[in-house]
Amino acid sequence: TSITSAKIQVNGVHLHYQQTGEGNHAVLLLPGMLGCGQTDFGPQLKSMNKKLFTIVAWDPRGYGQSIPPSRDFPPDFFERDAKDAVDLMQALKFKKFSLLGWSDGGITALIAAAKYPALIHKLVVWGANASVTQEDVRIYNGIRDVSKWSEKVKKPLEEMYGHKYFAKTCEAWVDGISRFAEKSDGNICQELLPDIKCPTFIIHGEKDPLVPRAHAEYIHKHIKGSQLLLMPEGKHNLHLRFAEDFNRQVENFLH
Repeated sequence: TSITSAKIQVNGVHLHYQQTGEGNHAVLLLPGMLGCGQTDFGPQLKSMNKKLFTIVAWDPRGYGQSIPPSRDFPPDFFERDAKDAVDLMQALKFKKFSLLGWSDGGITALIAAAKYPALIHKLVVWGANASVTQEDVRIYNGIRDVSKWSEKVKKPLEEMYGHKYFAKTCEAWVDGISRFAEKSDGNICQELLPDIKCPTFIIHGEKDPLVPRAHAEYIHKHIKGSQLLLMPEGKHNLHLRFAEDFNRQVENFLH
């Protein structure tokens, strides 16, 4: 089935989303920093089972085609994204749905699952973290300057945003996420993890250069009954690099 693309007004902004499939089980894909459906979830939109699932990939406010507004990073930006994501799915008339969150989208999905338990069916996160350590801040500062990024990762984002918006937003993100490390425990959403009651599947690439494995283990430990899958060759973008294996694992879990 084809992939449709549209905008809908939610919480005062026009959010862009892509949708495909006709299954009873609705699934929302939540992208990472600077990401959107188009850049982050090609293989999922294309190849996930469209008989079983209705798949929605959203562009959070200030990302992808959900501009304006420009992206900013107030202290509650993850909570804001979580509310936008849930309200988007409600606006699209999905009563209950599952969340597949990557990286920042994984953090957003954790918060949404904890805060809106009646709406969330199942949860899958990968490349996510519930706190920010000094080591994490060091890693983030390593990606602050987008001119140092590999051409492959940089190109689609520069095409989408233009160099200036891309560079400026990346710097603002590094500042925004690094602020969490100033708290005594670096907390983003640690206290919410025990509130997540839906079946939860955590996937982690053991070669992820951006998110150390301890983050995945912490999330697993604090969400009761959650499953953890370690992918020995996986990096941060394991759902793109090992799309077939990833899609199969996730579909088995959701099904």
